[in-house]
Amino acid sequence: MAIWALMYNSGVHATVAGVAMGLILRTTRERDEKASPASLVAHLLHPFSAAVAVPLFALFAAGVSISGRALGAVFTSPEPLGVVIGLVLGKTLGIFAGTYLAARFTRAQLNPDLAWADVLGLSMLAGIGFTVALLIGELAFPGAAVQEHVKAAVLVGSLTAALLAALLLRRRNAVYRRLYEQEKLDEDADGVPDIYQRDGLSGSGPTSPTAADPAENHDSPRG
Repeated sequence: MAIWALMYNSGVHATVAGVAMGLILRTTRERDEKASPASLVAHLLHPFSAAVAVPLFALFAAGVSISGRALGAVFTSPEPLGVVIGLVLGKTLGIFAGTYLAARFTRAQLNPDLAWADVLGLSMLAGIGFTVALLIGELAFPGAAVQEHVKAAVLVGSLTAALLAALLLRRRNAVYRRLYEQEKLDEDADGVPDIYQRDGLSGSGPTSPTAADPAENHDSPRG
């Protein structure tokens, strides 16, 4: 941030700071290093870049202004309300229904490791829209006042879709995590997970070469 600020105040484009930092970081890994300095910096900065820098840059670059009047009009005017409903419900129903119909009437099949609740959560994620949704809004509603409301509606709809998808997928992740823990549970420490023994999947054959051959259990013939 300090390099970016100094570069900006010097009159040089601030993006040069990122290029300069990338050039001076070593990308090779030494023998006693687990990762190169460039990889470590990228790993540390990625959360801030993806969660803060990129969204703010997109907002400023797209000219989106957020005001109380625009946010209030999202739920009172038909145009922005339609945008929110289209992003949250329209995309979810369209993708989910299309996937279901494809699996129902064609040879396509849902992966056995997935459930339809997972497809629903992924369909909700499609409601997160920004650049294309803003472009369509500008083309569909030429008025400046309406465009401001539509931009706010895109943000509200995208945020709503993201929150709903996160809640559902988080719940589904907890289900899969429990299944994973059950499959790995081995209380008797015999090397075979208990779930396979309980379901009778470990086989009913002998567990030792001696038990495999009944003749080995008898005494040898006496002469």
